Amino acid sequence: MKAIQVHQVGNPDVMQYTDIPTPEPGEGEVLVKVKAAGVNFIDIYHRTGLYPKPLPFTPGLEAAGIVEDVGPGVVDLKQGDHVAYSASPGAYAEYAVVPQAAIVPVPTGLDLASAAAVMLQGMTAHYLVYNTYPLKAGETTLIHAAAGGVGLLLVQLAKKLGATVIGTVSTEEKAQLARETGAGHIIRYTETDFEAETKRLTDGQGVDVVYDSVGQATFEKSLNVLRQRGLLALFGQSSGPVPPVDLGILNAKGSLFVTRPSLFHYIAKRDELLRRSGDLFKWLAADELSLRIDRQLPLAEAAEAHRLLAGRKTAGKLLLIP
Repeated sequence: MKAIQVHQVGNPDVMQYTDIPTPEPGEGEVLVKVKAAGVNFIDIYHRTGLYPKPLPFTPGLEAAGIVEDVGPGVVDLKQGDHVAYSASPGAYAEYAVVPQAAIVPVPTGLDLASAAAVMLQGMTAHYLVYNTYPLKAGETTLIHAAAGGVGLLLVQLAKKLGATVIGTVSTEEKAQLARETGAGHIIRYTETDFEAETKRLTDGQGVDVVYDSVGQATFEKSLNVLRQRGLLALFGQSSGPVPPVDLGILNAKGSLFVTRPSLFHYIAKRDELLRRSGDLFKWLAADELSLRIDRQLPLAEAAEAHRLLAGRKTAGKLLLIP
């Protein structure tokens, strides 16, 4: 089968489009014919070695496709079923072996590209607003990268819960996208200091929660815009990892809370995985959630996909199509 392989960490060109043996499912595993694989920042962290993986490896943690074969012990799944998954490596390929426990059924009528696009980023948005900091009506949140793949979904879910959304974006095109999905206030961080503007918009009180996927470039100012006892949910580091921090500043800035969550800890239990993915699929089917797929590229163009994502050239989801 065709697959992307990484034999050494480095820039996007270390990803090689090549032939490798088609895997076979083992006990409790399913062979999925991949129809669409999601591209995420964590794939870049793996490729660069920021999150080390044994070499060589096939990148990609989420996809949707069709069951090709099942291993011993697999129940409730059969050849031809439409499925999706996240938190299982090797998605940048024509076929992937996936543990049955990581797979969710895709409802009839939902296309596989949409299913792939909403798994990792959609469930990330879901756990952030429902569990990491359960947003309530009347509260205010600052969402960085509000026109990104997670950002556009976060904005919608926060609005759905009755919160006021302040979003940061880099361009007017992205500002318009964030507005259309429910952001009440937009800050063009390339032109305006987001700390000063957020404080102005909240009359100096600050926001209840900041959802921050940017990391190094925004961390300190994100703390500065929180109300007393507010929470910073740092769920990514697109600008680089945050350096060591003296926890005493949390006291000085208002008894603040900081957490560094991961989706994998919020879908570790099967019932959580099914609930989060089920909610997203249901909302998509009912047109209660808008999904923006920025573009779909051939699997062979994985390096270009990484360049686009790292260069902030996308608004919405990037998919690779085998």
